[in-house]
Amino acid sequence: MIKNKIKTLKELIPIVEKLKKQNKKIVTTNGVFDILHYGHVKYLEQAKKLGDVLIVGINTDKSVKQNKGDKRPINDEKSRMSVLAALESIDYVFLFDEKDPRDWLNKIKPNIHIKAGDYKLSEIIEKEVVERNGGKIVIAKAEKGYSTTDLINKILNTCQ
Repeated sequence: MIKNKIKTLKELIPIVEKLKKQNKKIVTTNGVFDILHYGHVKYLEQAKKLGDVLIVGINTDKSVKQNKGDKRPINDEKSRMSVLAALESIDYVFLFDEKDPRDWLNKIKPNIHIKAGDYKLSEIIEKEVVERNGGKIVIAKAEKGYSTTDLINKILNTCQ
């Protein structure tokens, strides 16, 4: 059920603690997930295979505007959360308002934090906090030719 997957960070922390006591491997990722596409779906499926529970942190509309500019997001945070919660690969989704995920990663302390394949390990700001808490960073295999920005540009070009 979609509603059972949507949580606040405060609600998630005791859930994660309980899951860890059951020796469940916690995997986290984060992003905007503005217009869900094939690349996202494959990425999230890949993330789920790394552990038992996949938790996705979704940028609030406010933090998306800070990171991507005033024209984004295309879909509001409630819509983005609901669409992601409908995916079988995702166990929990929550919103975070900070510019980056380090604060909530320090609270969840995942076993694995996965990033999209277009990152280099040296560029991942989460690396230090994840490793300090005993976790590791994994860079996903990228699905070439799939990006939200490219999709938006394609739609705009088609409509002109």
